[in-house]
Amino acid sequence: MLRLVDEIAPIRGVRGRPLQKPGIVHADRGYDSTRHRRALRERGIKPMIAKRRAEHGSGLGKYRWLVERTHSWLHRFRRLRIRFDGRADIHEAFLKLGCSLVCWNILRNTQLTF
Repeated sequence: MLRLVDEIAPIRGVRGRPLQKPGIVHADRGYDSTRHRRALRERGIKPMIAKRRAEHGSGLGKYRWLVERTHSWLHRFRRLRIRFDGRADIHEAFLKLGCSLVCWNILRNTQLTF
């Protein structure tokens, strides 16, 4: 998880200085350790990690639902669900194409007129 957080590119396109890192990281119980929490705090990131052996109902599930929904949308594309490509750049290209198609379908079904 820490390597993934370190590899996040700056967010450009908004006025002002680009955001260099996320302010909060949401993670499930698999990442609940003092090492992860300490490392995130050292990077200036607030860890929102579910505690192991704690009751459900912490409210973190509403963020997890967004991730699971996006994964299910991308799994409609068989090539992304089962990784046939040995090369990472080809898989990344199909992943970006899948994300583009998902966004296009959402915009096509939106009733807003500009």
